[in-house]
Amino acid sequence: MIIAETKIRVRYAETDQMGFVYYGRYAEYYEIGRVEAMRKLGLSYKEMEEKGILMPVVEYHIEYKKPAYYDEEIILITTIKEIPKLKINFHHECYNANGELLNTGYVKLVFLRKENKKPVLAPDWFLQECKRYF
Repeated sequence: MIIAETKIRVRYAETDQMGFVYYGRYAEYYEIGRVEAMRKLGLSYKEMEEKGILMPVVEYHIEYKKPAYYDEEIILITTIKEIPKLKINFHHECYNANGELLNTGYVKLVFLRKENKKPVLAPDWFLQECKRYF
């Protein structure tokens, strides 16, 4: 299992009129978590693309429990729980500094060949990096 922890400080522009982090911002926060999980694997999205693999989002799900507020530090835990095949699932849990669960969710991405935009199984070199954690 791959687990990455990312701390994010909520900026004023990310809040709504109620002072809560605007719900759509969590998609961006989850992306930050995915990027950090990939870095923990020793890879980056840029590297993937240079090697001919794209990873578009095909599914996004989130359940909100509590709001986050301006200037709060939130802790995003991003987990890859299984070795990917055609798709890769990133699971997310977001906490405030007091350890209270703010939301949970997942984002599913599919591996595509850059040249033809067709689905492809996770490349062997990607799987080799994953297997170190499983």
